[in-house]
Amino acid sequence: MTDMQTRQAWPDDASAVAGVYVRSWQAAFAGLVPQPYLDAMDPSREESEWKTRIAETRWPLSGVLVAETEAGIVGFAGFGPSQETPAVAEIGTLYAMPEVWGTGIGKHLMLAMLPTLRQAEYTQATLWVLEDNRRARRFYEAAGWRADGTAVKDTTGGASLNKLRYRRPLG
Repeated sequence: MTDMQTRQAWPDDASAVAGVYVRSWQAAFAGLVPQPYLDAMDPSREESEWKTRIAETRWPLSGVLVAETEAGIVGFAGFGPSQETPAVAEIGTLYAMPEVWGTGIGKHLMLAMLPTLRQAEYTQATLWVLEDNRRARRFYEAAGWRADGTAVKDTTGGASLNKLRYRRPLG
């Protein structure tokens, strides 16, 4: 993708990040998460949480990285220490507007995030992905991530969903 840059997010980016989050969820999880849950998502209700998350950044240990084009913020990735093992980074979010899927935005965000994780002296990173989200699993596997055998149940929107943990060395 041309004319795209990544940068650390600032609290003023919260509205745009919330918009990407909601649009991405509504497209990516259609058929996986109950539709009434997706239909009820609203960027204006998500904005304050994103403003808080971004404001609480402890760069490079945790933060949000945005992908920006002439159209504005089109994707973002959030990371921080794993709750289970603080010495391991956890990618908590990696989302892009559906209109830019397949253009390299996600790959670019991932590649931009990895040096930051290494700078924070993380040696490994994990992330969680819905077992039935084949598109996301292919994306992560193409980027060197592998399922590590850990799975949990998630009940987002009242549905029982399986989430798989993926892991990648950072060295």
